[in-house]
Formats: sequence, C-alpha cells, structure tokens
Amino acid sequence: MSWARVVVGLGAMLATGALLLSGGSEADPETPAGLPGMPPPFLGVAVLGEGRLTAAVDAYGNVVDLRAPGPAGRALIANPADRQAAGTVPADTGIQVWVRVRGGPALPMWRADEVRQRYLPRTNVLLTVARFGSERVRIEEAMHGGRLAVVAGGGGADVQLRVNAATDAVTESREVLDKAAASDRSWLQRCRPLGSGAPPWARETYERSLLVLHALTDRRIGAVAAGARDGWAYVWPRDAAAVAIALAAAGHEPEAELIVQFLLGAGIEQAARFNGDGSPVPGRAAQGDAIGWVAAAAEATGIVGSARQAAHILAGGRRIPWRGRPDYWEQGSGDYLGNALASAADVSEISRHIWGVSSDTPWGRGLVREAGASESGLDSAAAWGVRPFPHPELYPAIRRTLNALVASGSRFGITPGEGWDGGEDPWSAPTAWSAWSLAALGERREALRLLRALRRSATPAGMLPERIDAETGVPRSTTPLAWSHAFAILALRELWP
Repeated sequence: MSWARVVVGLGAMLATGALLLSGGSEADPETPAGLPGMPPPFLGVAVLGEGRLTAAVDAYGNVVDLRAPGPAGRALIANPADRQAAGTVPADTGIQVWVRVRGGPALPMWRADEVRQRYLPRTNVLLTVARFGSERVRIEEAMHGGRLAVVAGGGGADVQLRVNAATDAVTESREVLDKAAASDRSWLQRCRPLGSGAPPWARETYERSLLVLHALTDRRIGAVAAGARDGWAYVWPRDAAAVAIALAAAGHEPEAELIVQFLLGAGIEQAARFNGDGSPVPGRAAQGDAIGWVAAAAEATGIVGSARQAAHILAGGRRIPWRGRPDYWEQGSGDYLGNALASAADVSEISRHIWGVSSDTPWGRGLVREAGASESGLDSAAAWGVRPFPHPELYPAIRRTLNALVASGSRFGITPGEGWDGGEDPWSAPTAWSAWSLAALGERREALRLLRALRRSATPAGMLPERIDAETGVPRSTTPLAWSHAFAILALRELWP
C-alpha cells in the first residue's frame, strides 16, 4: 500500500471562511452529500484526545476539528459552525482519507458504499471501516503525547492521507495508537465502577461517557470544552461544573478539583463562556446559573465545605444575582426557573413558577420556565431542584413536571421544555439530567425510559449529540456534548451506586 500526504495551504482555507456565509455568494462551496441516513461530512460525531491535542472526527473518519494546546485551545482546522449549518463547507476541509481501488479514481470516504464506526473497547481509539465494492478500508485514529495517529489498512486499496491543517503532529505510527489505548484503559481502571447489578449496556455507556470527559478536559489546567467544534470549544461554567461533579462521583477527584480551580479563577461574572486560557469570550453576558453550578461543583469536590459557602464567596458576600439574566436556553433575560434553583432562591420565589395551584392539586401542574408566566411552559430545569440543588419541599411539583415532559417526549428524548421554540428535535442534556433526578426521586421506570432514549440517540460509537433529529435519530448538532455525558454518568450512578 502506498501513502501520500498532500498538504493544502491553510491561508486559502481561512480566506474562504471569511466570505459571507449561508448563501452569501453563489460561489460558496457546497458541503458534499453524505451517505443515506448518515450525517453530512465535516460534522464531528466522535472525539479523540486525552486532554492535550484534541480532535473531532466525522462519520467518515475525517478529522474535521483540531485544537491545541487543549480541548478549548486554538483551532488548527478552519471549519466554521456557520458553514456547517449552511451546508457550505469546502470539500478540502481537515484531514481526510481518500481511497483508490483497482486503479480507479481516488474517492473520499463519504463516497464509499458503506461506512461503520466504533471505538476500540475501553479506549478513545476510533475505528472507521469503509467498503468500496469488495474492498474494505480500516482506519484507526487516536491521540497520545500531543500526536495524532492515523493508521489505515485496506488490502489492495491505495490509501492517501490529505492534510489541510496547521499542524505537524500527524503521524502514521501504530505505536501511538497502542500507547493511547493503554493510557485510556489505565485511566478507566482508576474510575469508580457502577454498583453490582448494573447491566452491560449501563457499564458500556458509563465508560464511554467517562472517556468523552477525559478527551474534553484539559489535563494541565482543568479547562473543559463543551464540545470539539467551532463555537462550542469554550468553557461554559455550568457545563464544566457538571463535568467536575460527574468526575468526582466516578472517583477522579484530582481532575474534578482541577476543573473547579479553573472555574474559580476564571471570573465567571465576566461572561457566559471562556477560552482555554481563562479569558472571557465576548458577546454573551454572564448567565444566572453560573455561580450556583460552580458552587455545587466546589462542594462535590470538597474544595469548600458546602455549596452555600462557595456561593457566598463567589457572589462576594451578596445574594447570588440571578434575576434578569439569561438561562441555559440562551435566548434572552428573565426570571427563569433554572437560574432560581441554581442560585439558592427561597421557596417563596420559586413558587411563582408553579402553574395551576388549586385545592385538588396544591403543587399545580408543575414548574414553568418564567415566573408568573404559564405560557412559558413546563421546564426540564425543574430536575435541578432534585439534583444537584435539592429543594425537597418542591419534589411533588418537580415530579409532576418531569413525568409530564417524559410522557410528551419522543423515542429519542425530550426538548428543554414545553415553551421551547427551537423545533421538535430532542436534546440529550435535558433528557439525561431528567433521568438523574427521576432516579433520585425513586421514579426508576421513567429514569430508565429516558436512558433508553439516550441510547437510541447515541451514535454507533456511543457519542451523545447535543440535538437529535426527531424522525431519524441522526445528530443535528455538536457531537459529543460534554454536558450530556456528565449527566449520563450521574444518572447511571444514581441507579447503580
């Protein structure tokens, strides 16, 4: 088999990214069509890494996002999220494998007859297998020691690696693959396992979710990227805090403490998201749940005695500011349920979110997103009032809320809430956090129902997309999402402690 590396100038790629997006010019490129029932090329659906150099890989084995020096670091591949959404990603994006069979033309992996993808057991070593007629091409990819290994085998096929990335870290070394696998398995071995009685699927989901967090957490400084994708490769306090809580619950306290220390030093009142060096990202104001989530993570890791004490410190001795701020929907400011729960608001304040109180139903139909506005609809953030911000007096209202949302959900999960105006596609994070709290409430059947929905929404490699097509189950957004995998870990630990 012969290998050829074609290095395309990154400057041309960056210039293309600067053009108007989403139909701004008839000269805009078109994203190549993917295989039927699969995501388009250049949308990451898997992640490689161990907390240093981090990569996203699409469903065809192409490396479509590359970050250094950590998961929330600088992009080494130009693949703007706007272009992904608009379908105008240039066909030479990233690091691609092309295949020539029996002297025919070289074809990209998205032109194969069939492509399948999975991780090697208990590792972040990704295996992509493509069939071109009777020929099968096998690609293994992994990160170790700041190196990206791409190793292919294909019988009689001629395989070419085409690199369009600002990096010299790409290698064809199988030794890197072997070291990556050994390192991943060693890290997993130090995790706290699920309790006895956990079925194989639960253990597999648990371990895969832990490995996702391992890949998306900077092991030097604790910066957690929400996802390996342009626009998501930032640190959101609530996402990172949930990852810290999950890692602490799984027995990786040192990593969890490092994450909290990063968040405590980031100045979380300055912005909604942060770069991997701790600097704020302009454009979005601090959100109303940030202090509460970081405080909960500080308690979970033992850095402070209690979440209340940590919140008092983070808020400068004042009450946590949450009114009139954006919430996790990131669609404007208001007095929102999730922010109230995260910010230790008292029951009299939260009671304004209870809808339809009567003598027959003293806890109403449930908890709505916006105080005093029943039209805002039931909000899945009600689950936060069980875990990690327990308000036992609200449990009856929370139970009603979550059971109603689950009953109206799809086979792939639930949306953030009834008032959600972002379409019918389910979101994996609300599905997972609702499973966590339902399990804590003793609603085991409903919790398992949501976990089954998560399993359906996962990619063949076990990744949880941020958003899933309600009809097909194909990823529609960032995959994997650290937040979703953190809540999956916590839900599984609640069911099988």
